[in-house]
Amino acid sequence: MVAVNRIVMWLMSTVTVLVLLFGYHTSTSASLSVGTSQLASDQPAISSAATDTNTSTSDSGTTTGTSTGNSTGNSTGGKAKTTTITGDSVSTQFGPVQVQLTVAQGKITAVEMLAYPFNSQRDKEINARALPILIAETMAAQSAQIDMVSGATYTSDGYLQSLQSALDQAGL
Repeated sequence: MVAVNRIVMWLMSTVTVLVLLFGYHTSTSASLSVGTSQLASDQPAISSAATDTNTSTSDSGTTTGTSTGNSTGNSTGGKAKTTTITGDSVSTQFGPVQVQLTVAQGKITAVEMLAYPFNSQRDKEINARALPILIAETMAAQSAQIDMVSGATYTSDGYLQSLQSALDQAGL
């Protein structure tokens, strides 16, 4: 009888471990909001635009407006020029990486990814996590002096090279 109890206990323990093992859900992809606009290559655009509130005074009083920094032209009634600069396309082992900056009053107001590796599901997972981090760090640092993202070395390196070429063109 003791042997039967041990066998039943072993069998139940094994079943319990298997149920717990296969029932555990892991997070394999980050839940991020990514831009929905599509490029010609059917690659989703990933961007971050800062919203500026501009206040100006005229004879009739004070007016306030907002600008997303995504357009080329004057965003504050002729006082500040917004410029869009496209960095060099950098070839990486997994595909090209290219950054586009929007600059107003010497500050980066938006960063958009024009190209990034997007061929496999793994590329999509890596870049869905890494690119928003790189963009946020660029917006905070206002330069290319940012950290690379662990696990996205090739994309990070291509991003930094393209970003630096755009910053060089902008004179920043």
